[in-house]
Amino acid sequence: MRTRKPDVPLLSAAMGLLVAVVLWGAVFTESLAAAGDAALAWVLENLGWLFVLAADFFLVLAVVLALGRFGRIRLGGDDDTPEFTNLAWTAMMFSSGMGIGLMFYGVAEPVTHLLRPPPDLDLVPGSLQAARTAMEYSLFHWTLHPWAVYAVTGMALAYSTFRKGRGNQFSAAFSPLFGGTPRPNAGRALDLLAMLATVFGTATSLGLGALQVEYGLNELFGIGGRRLEVIVIIVLTAAFVVSAATGVHGGVRWLSTVNVHLAALLAVLIFVFGPTVAVLDLIPASLGGYLSDLIPMSSRTGAFMDKAWLGEWTIFYWAWWMSWAPFVGAFIARISRGRTIREFVVGVLLIPSGASLLWFAISGGSAVWLQQSGEADFTRAVAEGSEAAMFTLLDNLPLDLFTTVIAVVLVALYFVSGADAASLVLGSLSTEGSLRPPRPLVVMWGVLVGAVAMVLLLAGGLKALQQATILVSLPFVIVMLLLCAALVKELREDPGAGTAVRGQQIGLLLALRRIAGRDDGK
Repeated sequence: MRTRKPDVPLLSAAMGLLVAVVLWGAVFTESLAAAGDAALAWVLENLGWLFVLAADFFLVLAVVLALGRFGRIRLGGDDDTPEFTNLAWTAMMFSSGMGIGLMFYGVAEPVTHLLRPPPDLDLVPGSLQAARTAMEYSLFHWTLHPWAVYAVTGMALAYSTFRKGRGNQFSAAFSPLFGGTPRPNAGRALDLLAMLATVFGTATSLGLGALQVEYGLNELFGIGGRRLEVIVIIVLTAAFVVSAATGVHGGVRWLSTVNVHLAALLAVLIFVFGPTVAVLDLIPASLGGYLSDLIPMSSRTGAFMDKAWLGEWTIFYWAWWMSWAPFVGAFIARISRGRTIREFVVGVLLIPSGASLLWFAISGGSAVWLQQSGEADFTRAVAEGSEAAMFTLLDNLPLDLFTTVIAVVLVALYFVSGADAASLVLGSLSTEGSLRPPRPLVVMWGVLVGAVAMVLLLAGGLKALQQATILVSLPFVIVMLLLCAALVKELREDPGAGTAVRGQQIGLLLALRRIAGRDDGK
C-alpha cells in the first residue's frame, strides 16, 4: 500500500501548538498551572451541562440507530461480510480503549466514592448505601456512556470509509455537511482538533500510567518521587520507540495479547484470593442498581450537584472519552467492515461494558467489601492518591509481591502499547489518512505525546491531567455533535434504509395475499 506524504500545513500547526504547550509547561510551570485552574473553573461554571447532555445524546443516538430502520445498513457494500470472526472482533475490542484507566481507577473510584460519597446525596461515608452508590457511579462512568461515544465515532468513520469509499481521514466523515465537496481548510481544522484531542487524551492515560508505575516501584523497592515519574515516562517512551522501530504493527498485536493475558491472570487471582462470594453477589446487585438509577445519574448537572465533584469525576470522564474518540473510534471502525449498524452498536456497547462490569466487581468490589468488613483500610490510599488504591488491595491479599509485579508490568505495557497505537492514529491523521504513515513520523508523535504527559505531571500531577483533558475536549464536543449530524444526514439518504423498509412491506403484503388465497380455498 502506498505511503502518503505528510500534510505539511496540518502537521506544522499541530506540532507548533504542542511544542508551545511543552515549552510553556517546562519553562513557566506555575503559569501553566494557574491558567489551567482559571480556564477549568470557567468551563465547569458555564459549560459543564454541555458535556453531560452530549454524552447522553451519544448513547440515545447509538441505541436509536441500532433499533430503527438504519440498523440493517451495512458498514460496507451490501454484499460485504464481516472481515473478522465474532471471536476475533471481540478480542480486538477488548484491547482498545481503557487499559490504563481500568488499572488506575478499578479500585480507586469505588473506594473513593465509598469513603467520600458524592456530595448533595446525603450519604453516610462507609455505609451500605454509600457502597451501592460507589459501584453504581463506577459503572456509570465506565460502561454504556463511554462506549456510546466510541460507537457513534466508529460508526461514522466506518460508514464513510467502507460504505462511501472515502479516504481513511477523520475529516472525510464530515463531507455531507460540505455538500460532498472537499474543503481542505475546513478538513484540516477538523483533523487538527482530532489530533489535539488524541494527544491530550493519550497524554492523560500515559500520565496516569506513570503515576501508578512510580507508586508500584515504590512498593517494590522503596523508591519514588516526581523525578522517578519523569524517568518512568522517559524509559517507557524509549521502549515505545524501540517497538515502533522494530515493527509497529507486530508490536501492537504482541503487546495487546500479553496485556489481555496478564489482566485476566490478575483478575482471576483477585477473584480467587479475595472475597469470592461477595464479588458474585456484587455483579447482579451492581448491574441492577446501575440500570435502575441510570437516568438520574445521567441527568445530574451543576444545578443540584457540587460542580467541583462533577469536574473531578463525571465531566472529566466524559471529556476523556471524547478526547479518545478519534483514536478508539478509528480502531473499532477498521475492524468492523461488513457488519450491520445493529450488530456494530450491540457489540460495541455490550461487550466492553460487560468486561468493565466484571473488572469493577472483582477489583473495586473486593476493596469495598474489605473496607466495610474491617479487614483492610483504604483511607490512607484515598488520601495519598488514586494510584495507591490498587496496590493497597493487593497488599491485603495473598501473593501480594507477585500480583504487585504483575500490576506494574501490566501498566507499563499498557503505556507502551497505548503510545504505539495512538501514535499510529496521529501519524495517519497527519498524512491524509494513510494506513501506513512514515515510521519516523510515528516515532516523533510518540515522543511528543510522552513530552506532553511529562509536562502536565510537572505542572500539577493528576489535577493538571484532568484540566488539560477537559479544556481540549470542549471544542471537540462540538466536533462530535457535527459528526453525528453528518452521519444521520447520510443514513437518511442511504438506499439501504429504504430497501429494508420496502422489503418488510413487500414481505407483509405477500403474507397477506397467501392468507387471502387460503381463505378463498386456492
